[in-house]
Amino acid sequence: MKYDKTTVILNQLVADLSVFSVRIHQVHWYMSGAGFLTMHPKMDELMDQVNYQLDEISERLITLDGNPCSTLDEFIKESKLCEKKGSRDISIKEYLDYLLQGYHYLVSLYGEGITIACEEGDSCTEDIFIGHKKGLEKLVWMLNSELKK
Repeated sequence: MKYDKTTVILNQLVADLSVFSVRIHQVHWYMSGAGFLTMHPKMDELMDQVNYQLDEISERLITLDGNPCSTLDEFIKESKLCEKKGSRDISIKEYLDYLLQGYHYLVSLYGEGITIACEEGDSCTEDIFIGHKKGLEKLVWMLNSELKK
């Protein structure tokens, strides 16, 4: 069976997760101020999580005979995430808000993927999307709690 729409959303996730990984690196490198000692190592955990998702999504796309984006040029061209230059003048709170913007987008994209995979009868990809969406929703809640939102 062919999963045309599912492979499109998988490749969108490849591009977006690749760009988002760079965003987390930026926050990791530029953050300073109150909360640094706890948030700086937390960024390593967040990068690992995104890289795990990226690998699983890419491998699922290949399993479905798709061709994942694999160059910086493709990631930038295909990603819907907007980036901004890093600065040491940006507070940890502002950086966490910046990460939350990306996480909200990814949660939404996973939700869209769940619908598409279900419509195309790809329960395996749907399951992957559900698991990652669930994990990101919990992370959004935790980051919001850190920011007392």
